[in-house]
Amino acid sequence: MKIPGDLKYSKTDEWVKVDGKAATIGITDYAQSQLSDIVYFEFKVDNGETVKKGGTAATVESVKAAADVNFPVSGKVVELNESVVDAFEGINSAPYENWFLKVEMSDLGDLNSLMDAAEYEKYCAERGH
Repeated sequence: MKIPGDLKYSKTDEWVKVDGKAATIGITDYAQSQLSDIVYFEFKVDNGETVKKGGTAATVESVKAAADVNFPVSGKVVELNESVVDAFEGINSAPYENWFLKVEMSDLGDLNSLMDAAEYEKYCAERGH
């Protein structure tokens, strides 16, 4: 299981790449492995929408289950990666390259609740992976 060291991680298995106030968001390798083969992806927000931490960003469906992708930070959606809607199989093969959306964070303090790579690795191990 891959856990890049330069990202932050949520307890709901989203990753966040931080660049100033910009947050790029996707799902982790752990999340995609739990879902198995993804067969459907849908955004639940629009570009320009103001979002709250914990809100639903997207829905991912697989042969095993359906899962919501949550916002690990609050802010304004500045970009949706529309390519994942049609090429969702890339989420399984390369979850860290196939980001979902970008948010301009309204509260950098949201980052304090996220885990670094070592903490996330331990968190995954505690859940049996």
